[in-house]
Amino acid sequence: MAITATEVKALRERTGAGMMECKKALTETDGNLDEAIALLRKKGAASAEKKSGRIAAEGIVELGIGEEGSSAVLVEVNCETDFVAKDESFKGFAKAVSGVLLRDRPDSIEDVSQLELSSGKTVEAARQELIAKIGENISLRRFELIEGETGTLAGYVHGSRIGVLVQLDTPEIGEVGRDIAMHVAASRPVCIDESAMPADVLQRERDIYSAQAAESGKPDEIVEKMVSGRINKFLKENTLVGQAFVKNPDQTVGELLSANGACVLSMHRFEVGEGLEKRSDDFVAEVMAQAQGG
Repeated sequence: MAITATEVKALRERTGAGMMECKKALTETDGNLDEAIALLRKKGAASAEKKSGRIAAEGIVELGIGEEGSSAVLVEVNCETDFVAKDESFKGFAKAVSGVLLRDRPDSIEDVSQLELSSGKTVEAARQELIAKIGENISLRRFELIEGETGTLAGYVHGSRIGVLVQLDTPEIGEVGRDIAMHVAASRPVCIDESAMPADVLQRERDIYSAQAAESGKPDEIVEKMVSGRINKFLKENTLVGQAFVKNPDQTVGELLSANGACVLSMHRFEVGEGLEKRSDDFVAEVMAQAQGG
């Protein structure tokens, strides 16, 4: 039977699938809209399974803060290319996920897939439909959810690729919270203060400095002073409170916090794809090959 443009449009609006996929599904189901939807969903699930092994190291970081300001979430959603990271459907999915995380407060990333979005679909169903529509692997990599009843939760997202969430112990601190989050985005402190510096990181630096100082041939007591000085410098440069504040380098972040009677309880910084293997193949060439039937 002949499939009309109106029928194709109706199916596209219901599923978000491409025009040719919709026309083919309607043809295979003799124009039955519900059966065509079911067919596209099956194909979408199969497509998602095929793409699940492909590297997804691009994407966005989405920040969500609850209406009362007592909860906040940072979530990283990945795709394969920067082009898709800018797609409105992809960005809408990430925003919807951040909303459901704030609402349902799951314990782990594994618990997210079966949460129900406002559309009535589960996160996993929406993810698979988006994969079928966009043609790339899409994954939820990680999230950080914070609840704070009395302090301040603040965040900052830089260009959708770097997101920061900080919790301060003082309420009504104005723009200071966002300024701190912006600083963390720019300066990448390892931890909040010296007490939180991982012991293995500190030992690694001490070993390096000790080896370098020993080559100077100076007495042991001088070598020890050289190592201590470099360790102190390392701590200032890599702890949040020790770093020079990006908006006023004459002031440390610790001094800024002290001036406002505040301290940072926790900080979380996500950068898209950090620690993930990047695609080494030519994705554009792959797309062209597919388009040409290669």
